Amino acid sequence: MSSALARYEAFLVNNVSVISSLESSLRSVTWLLPGRFKDAELASEALAALLNTASLYHDTLLNRVMQSDPKYKPLIPSSPHSRYTRAWAKKDSRYKWFARTLEVLRYLELLIEMGLRRKTSNRTRWRVVILIECVKAILRFALLRITRRPLVGPPVPERDFDIASLPPPSNSSSPTLAPSSPSSSPPQTPDHLKNNHVPLQPHHLLVPPPPPITAVSPVDDFLLPKALSTSSVKAPFALVKSLSSPRDWLVESLYILRPLIYAIMLSHDQETNNPLVTSIALEMISRNLRRKVSVPSSLERSEYTRRDRDILWYLFRGAIWRSFTRPKLDVVADRVANIPLLGIASAFLKDWMPLIDEYYYCTSDLILLRRISDEKFADTSS
Repeated sequence: MSSALARYEAFLVNNVSVISSLESSLRSVTWLLPGRFKDAELASEALAALLNTASLYHDTLLNRVMQSDPKYKPLIPSSPHSRYTRAWAKKDSRYKWFARTLEVLRYLELLIEMGLRRKTSNRTRWRVVILIECVKAILRFALLRITRRPLVGPPVPERDFDIASLPPPSNSSSPTLAPSSPSSSPPQTPDHLKNNHVPLQPHHLLVPPPPPITAVSPVDDFLLPKALSTSSVKAPFALVKSLSSPRDWLVESLYILRPLIYAIMLSHDQETNNPLVTSIALEMISRNLRRKVSVPSSLERSEYTRRDRDILWYLFRGAIWRSFTRPKLDVVADRVANIPLLGIASAFLKDWMPLIDEYYYCTSDLILLRRISDEKFADTSS
């Protein structure tokens, strides 16, 4: 088994660009599968869960390869999120495994719910949903106890390195691969050109005009946001301040317990708005009680910004979804159904809206948002 795993790891390193492109292509397929045939949404989610789990393993392996190379020097510094989560994973093995388990569970939860909806009763399905939320809450409390700092999402480091900067693979590792680098010797000059010492001046009409002095090149546009900041020189553990008061612990506890409370209430009461109102109230209390973030704490500020942005997903839950959001989307989908190109978006909306009605995890854990971010990240890394 170990030899087979070693061969797979060698194959991954030697073909990382191809595998990354394949992951991106398959993620795009998962968006188009729902509604195409019977149980298409189950096949789509199974493929997405497999891709996300494999990508988590690939990221871990590629990061180990990068760190083991003594000549590796990143062109762009790692993001504060990656530095922080990677530092905790190196310091405490419990953090590493708790964080990975939490991520894998989030990848599989919707797939588990889809399978249960087809094979078991609705009561059993909700029991398993509550069990999953309990396990996730326990894992998050464990991470909170280890770090004694506000949780960041996701708790595992993201792939923030350039695939092209990987160490070049050896030519003997795969006979089908082309040589990793061209020959270092420059091409020889033909004999009939060796005496041409004076280059021919190009015509002035064929020379492009020089760029204006005030123009900013695309390279500058890309590199300026990547310049070093105060967060770049801080120690990884100093990027997020420790919880210093009972109020800070209460805020994080409410943030962790809110999904569990919402799932328990929703399993017993799906007719009234009590579960939704309670969840929103807990969200607002947690938001209003949390501490103010200083300007240099960019990672903690971005985490709280992400939590505030996630509040918008209540538009896809409960009575807000049934009485406000869905009717609006139905009207938009019907109006653009016969317009070229926009008709594809209309069909896409109509295929995905029933899933929001049927499955708890379609919006409760931001499945759609995570798919969008995974697809965007896969495109940039490939």
